[in-house]
Amino acid sequence: MSLVLRISFASTLASLLLLTCQPAFAGGFVRQNAVGGVSIDAEGVVSNPTVGDPERLAAVRETGLDQVPTDIAEASPLRFISLRQVEAIIAEKKEAGLPVPDEVMLLGGLQRVQYVLVYPELKDVVLAGPAEGWRIDELGNVVGQNSGRPVVALDDFMVAMRSALANPGQGMSCSIDPTPEGLANVQKMVGSLNANAGPERAANAIAEAMGYQTISVTGVPQTSHFARTMVAADFRMKRLAMGFEPSPVNNMPSYLQLLGKGRGRVSQNMLPRWWLAPNYQPVLRDEAGLAWEIRGQGIKCLTEQDYVNAQGEKTQTVAAGGPAKKWADTFTDKFEILADQDSSFGHLRNAMDLAVVATLIVREGMAEQVGLDMPWINEKYELAEFNAPKRVATQTSFIKAGRQWIISASGGVQIIPAEILAEDETVATIDEVAGQQDRVANSNTWWWDAK
Repeated sequence: MSLVLRISFASTLASLLLLTCQPAFAGGFVRQNAVGGVSIDAEGVVSNPTVGDPERLAAVRETGLDQVPTDIAEASPLRFISLRQVEAIIAEKKEAGLPVPDEVMLLGGLQRVQYVLVYPELKDVVLAGPAEGWRIDELGNVVGQNSGRPVVALDDFMVAMRSALANPGQGMSCSIDPTPEGLANVQKMVGSLNANAGPERAANAIAEAMGYQTISVTGVPQTSHFARTMVAADFRMKRLAMGFEPSPVNNMPSYLQLLGKGRGRVSQNMLPRWWLAPNYQPVLRDEAGLAWEIRGQGIKCLTEQDYVNAQGEKTQTVAAGGPAKKWADTFTDKFEILADQDSSFGHLRNAMDLAVVATLIVREGMAEQVGLDMPWINEKYELAEFNAPKRVATQTSFIKAGRQWIISASGGVQIIPAEILAEDETVATIDEVAGQQDRVANSNTWWWDAK
C-alpha cells in the first residue's frame, strides 16, 4: 500500500508516499533463505539478499543438484507427467527411507502446466506442458537450462492439491501492509517535523515512525514454498512500483516517476494499492471432459486507492486511476518479459497454474473418476518447511518533481482458482494432445515426450 501525506519544507511542498508493499529446492537440497531474489530470515523478516549470498549459493549449486539425467535434459515442447507413476515413486522411496529423486521433485523439468488429461481406462491423470533440463541460477533458483525460467515444483503442486481439497473455492493470498499504529504514528510525526528538515532526514524519520509492516498469508501453510513464492513476488512487484530498484525491462518507469511527471495534486490520505491476480482465458476442454487446456499469461496487476483517517484506519476504497493504474497496466502488458528477467514472477505464475490445475482436478473429481488414489501427494508426504514470512522493514526513497519532493517508504497476491474455472469452452478434441493414449498405455516410465 502507499500513503500520501504533505509536509512543508519552507516554501517547498513535500508529498510523502508510504508503500507497503523461492527457494530453489529439490530432493537433495534445500536453501532456507533465498527465494526468487528475496531473502527471509529466521525471524520472518523479508529483504533483498545480502551481498555475500550469491557466493554462498554458487558453492551450493556445485553440489546441490544431482546431475540431470541425459534423456530428460532434452528440451521438449510438450512433456507428459503421470500422477499415478509419480505417486508410486514417492511411496516407494519414502517407504524405503530414501529421498525422492530431483527429477521427480522438479516434475521432469516442466516450465508450465498447460494441459490436464484424464485416462479412465489407465487409472491415471496426466499433466503436460513445455519442459527442458535445469540448472541453478545465481540467486539459487532451479531454472530451465535454456529458458532460465523457474521449473515447476512438485512441492507446490502438493500444497495446491491440499488447499483445493481442504478449502474448495477459497483460494490463497498474501498481503504486505502497514499497521494502523504505524500509519497513525506517521500522521502524528509529520506535524512535528522541523520546517528546515530536508527530504532525506524526513524520509528516515518517517521510516522509523512507520516501523515494520506485517505480512499475512491465507489458504496455504505460512512455512510452505508456495507461501514464500507469493510473498516474494508481491515484495518484488512493489519495489519496482516505488522505484527502489530499476526496472529490468525498458519503458517501465516506476509509480514515483509517473507521479513526478504528473501535474495533478495528490490527495493527502490516499493509499494506492497494487496486487497480483490470475490472468487466464476460459479453460478449453474436449467434449468428453477428458482433456483440459489452461490458457493465458497467468498474471495481471490490479490497483485500488484506499483512504485512511488520523488513526490509521481505512475509511474508503475507490477505483484507482492516473499513475497508479498506468503502472499496473504497464506491469501486466510487460509481464512476459518481466517473468524472463525476474524469477520471482515466473515462480508465481507456476504457482498460479498449479492452483488452477489442482482446483480443476478436485472440482471435476478426476482422481475419483479414474480410481486414482494419491495419499502421498494429498496428505502423507512431508512438505518442505521454510522460515515463515512475517514482516518487512520500511525503506525510503525520494525524487524531486519540479518544486515538490516525492518521498516514498516501502515495507498482494490473490488467487481464487474457482473464479478462473467459472467459464470454459468446449471443442471436439484438443489437437495438441490427441492420440497420446497409446503412449500412456505403453509407457513404463513416469514421463515421456510427445511423439
